[in-house]
Amino acid sequence: MKFKALLALPLASVTLVALASPAQAANADGLYLGVGTGFSSLKNDDSDVGDFIESGSDDFDVDDDDNVYKAFVGYEYNRYFATEAFYADLGKVRLEGNDVSNTDLESKAYGLSLVGKLPITDWFELFAKAGMAKWETDVDGHLGNASVDLEDNDGIDPVYGAGAQLNFHPLLLRAEYERYDFDSDYEMDSFTASVGWQF
Repeated sequence: MKFKALLALPLASVTLVALASPAQAANADGLYLGVGTGFSSLKNDDSDVGDFIESGSDDFDVDDDDNVYKAFVGYEYNRYFATEAFYADLGKVRLEGNDVSNTDLESKAYGLSLVGKLPITDWFELFAKAGMAKWETDVDGHLGNASVDLEDNDGIDPVYGAGAQLNFHPLLLRAEYERYDFDSDYEMDSFTASVGWQF
C-alpha cells in the first residue's frame, strides 16, 4: 500500500504541472506573491565585522552559515518588468571568542526592488533586481575584553540580485541570489528557493 502511495506522488505532480499550462504563463501579468528559504553568508572578514559593531577587537571566529526566510509580493506590468516588495529574515551571524564569550548578530530587512525579466520560453525566465532595503541588525552578547559597548545597527542601503523562475501559471518556482549591502563592513549574501502564486 505504501508503495502504491509513493507511485501516486510523482503521477500527481505530473498531472498538476500538465494542468498548469505553460501557454498561460505568457499572459500572466498582474499580482503575485511567494515565500522562500535558503541560507546566508557574510562577505566580510573578521576585522570588518569588528568595525561594524565597534567592538575594538577582531579576536574571534565568524560562524555565518544560517537559514534565511523571506516573503515577497510583486506586480508584473508585462513580461519584462515588475516591482516587488519584500521582507527577509537573514539569520544569525555568531562571533565566537577565544573564551566563553560570543556575540550574535541577527539581521532583518524589508524594502522595494525593480525587477527586469528576460523570457527564455513561455514558462522559463531569467531576472535581475535592484532596490533599497531598510535593515536592522540586533547585536546580543559580548566579546570579553572588547573596548567599546556593542550596539545594534540599522540603515537604508541597496539590495540587488539575480535568478531564474519557472512559471506554471498560477504556480511559480524561483531560485535566486541576493546581496544586501548593509555597510561596507557588513554585507550579506543570500541564496534562496521560493514558491509562489500568480493571480
